[in-house]
Amino acid sequence: MSRFYEIEPTLENYWRGIILFGKNVASYKFALAKSLHQLASSNHHTVTLEQLAVPFSRHICQHLETAEKQTTSRSSRFLDVCTAFNRGEIDHDKLVSQTVKFGFENVIDAFHNVNRQEIGIRFFEDGRKKADKNIYLTDNLFKLSESSGFNCLNQETEARWKLVETAWQMGISKNLLSINHDIENNNLFSRINDRRITITSSRDSLNGYQKGRCFYCYDSISIETGHPELADVDHFMPWMLRNELPLINGIWNLVLACKECNRGVGGKFEQLPSINLLERLHDRNEYFINSHLPIRETLIKQTGKSEQQRRAFLQDCYNKAKPMIIHTWEPEPKASKHF
Repeated sequence: MSRFYEIEPTLENYWRGIILFGKNVASYKFALAKSLHQLASSNHHTVTLEQLAVPFSRHICQHLETAEKQTTSRSSRFLDVCTAFNRGEIDHDKLVSQTVKFGFENVIDAFHNVNRQEIGIRFFEDGRKKADKNIYLTDNLFKLSESSGFNCLNQETEARWKLVETAWQMGISKNLLSINHDIENNNLFSRINDRRITITSSRDSLNGYQKGRCFYCYDSISIETGHPELADVDHFMPWMLRNELPLINGIWNLVLACKECNRGVGGKFEQLPSINLLERLHDRNEYFINSHLPIRETLIKQTGKSEQQRRAFLQDCYNKAKPMIIHTWEPEPKASKHF
């Protein structure tokens, strides 16, 4: 969704656009993103396919140990190789050589594509058709690695990967899969045959769509445990209304907020955000909708199939909440920023 990163065209948001809105028929994009994240610290612009294959195959092998389904295809030569390595049937050198041969067939070409077109900047250049067949990391990747939110991007990638592989692993039709929020542990989970499956951190999953900013004041937030700016997971429609709004714990109503906005002096607490902030919630949810399953499908099921229905759903919830809470809240005005 080009609007996501064109409104605020930072390197972080171009990266998020790739992770959140690129199509997923296999998990290779996530493995490549995590590999690039690691290689950015090396300060070497030239990377051989063998060097790239080491972290790339390691990430795939690690995920295969807990989720065997890493593609929508019925078979994959590369995944067969990774499975064989996990079983001890081949050694690491064989894994690397086979990754070079089979692992990069489509992912390198498609990495920068969102909505069937390139995003406009590149984090690496593909030199496989040149004599040395190397990958060239660009200055964009190294500049990105210097940003304060760089580590959070890796967590967001991992969260996205877990959400996608869970949908594939469970083998559930996308319109039946439901993602839920654990209010005590701030985790997303699903259920199948009465069995609860914890997927990933709510913070890690939500942060990308808010571009690393507090939903209310736009100040920078973090999803790193122990960070002084660690975000709170907040219910936009206050939790006190849970008996009146049965879906209040749905993803549509969860936002990340800085501590000052959520529970600081003059903070939101159990107040109802203003109608202007309701429009912002709609826009944030539409970013989810324009992403891919399973959060997309969960939101559609919770709030409506069309944009008009989803807007009406939010307004209806707001209309029910307003007479019960009466007072509305907004953060103190700050410098102009937006998602």
